[in-house]
Amino acid sequence: MQSVSFANRQLNALILGKPQATRLALACLLAGGHLLIEDVPGVGKTTLAHSLAAVLGLSYRRVQFTSDLLPADVLGSSVFLPAESRFEFRPGPVFSQLLLADEINRASPKVQSALLEAMEEQQVSVDGVTHSLPSPFFVIATQNPFGQQGTYPLPESQLDRFLMRISLGYPPAEAELRLLQEGDRRQLLPKLQAALNPAQLQVLQGQVAALHVAPALAAYVLALLQATRQNEQFVHGLSPRAGLGLLAAAKAWALLEDRDHVLPEDIKAVFVAVVAHRLTPRQPGSSSVELAQRLLDHVPLA
Repeated sequence: MQSVSFANRQLNALILGKPQATRLALACLLAGGHLLIEDVPGVGKTTLAHSLAAVLGLSYRRVQFTSDLLPADVLGSSVFLPAESRFEFRPGPVFSQLLLADEINRASPKVQSALLEAMEEQQVSVDGVTHSLPSPFFVIATQNPFGQQGTYPLPESQLDRFLMRISLGYPPAEAELRLLQEGDRRQLLPKLQAALNPAQLQVLQGQVAALHVAPALAAYVLALLQATRQNEQFVHGLSPRAGLGLLAAAKAWALLEDRDHVLPEDIKAVFVAVVAHRLTPRQPGSSSVELAQRLLDHVPLA
C-alpha cells in the first residue's frame, strides 16, 4: 500500500487542489475500469491522464479525436506487402496499456464505437482477425461539455463502458495562485516516478476484487439501483452492470483507505462518479449529478 500512497501523493503534487478527483481516478484504475473526464478545456484533464500513466508505470499513447478521425487511426490497419504478397497488420495507438482518447466527443459516432470492443473485450477485430490488447488495458477519455461547438454526444452504450465520470473543475483560489506562480504543471511530468509496474498493478486489482462485501452492503447497493428505476426523474434506471461497477469502485476506495472490507462510506464516496453518466434526466436541463446525489441522500442503509 505504500506504493499506492506514493502514487497518490505524486498525483496531488501535480494536480493542485483536487484530491477527491485524483483519488477517484486512481480508484477507477485499481478497480480495472475506464475513466471519463468531462470538463471545460484547460483545467488539467490531459495532464491527469498522463500523470496516471507515469505513476502506475504504464505504456501510454494519446489520440486527439477530431471530426475527420477514422477507426483505423485508432485501431490500426492491414497493409499489403507486394514483395511477400500478403497483408500485415500495423497496430494503432489502442495497443498500449493506457490510451488517452482526448476530446473523444469531437469524433464521429463511428470512431467512438470503434472503441467499444476494445473497452469491453480487451481486443479489437480488424479485417476479420481478432487481436488481443496489452494487459492491463485502460482508456481514459476526456470530453468537453456537450453543446460546445463541434461535439457529438456519446451514445449510452459507450458511456456505460466507463466505470466513472469525473470533473476537475476550476482549482481553489490558493491552488490557482500557486499554479500561476509556478507555471504549467506539465513541465513536472518528467519528474514523476513510477510507484508501480503493470504486474504489481494487476496484483492490486486482484486484491480489490477479493475484498469482502457484507450482505447488508450488497442489499444497500440493490436499494440504490431500485431507487433509480422507481424514480420518475430518470428516463431509465441503473442496470445490474452499474451495480457491479459500483461495488468494484467501492472496493477500490476501501483499498485506498487501507481496509480489507467495504463500508457504506466507500459506496457513498464513489456513487455519483459511477452512476451519474449512466442516468438520463427526464426533465431537460436537469443535472444527473445533482439528482444522483439527492437520491443517495434519501436512500437509507438497510
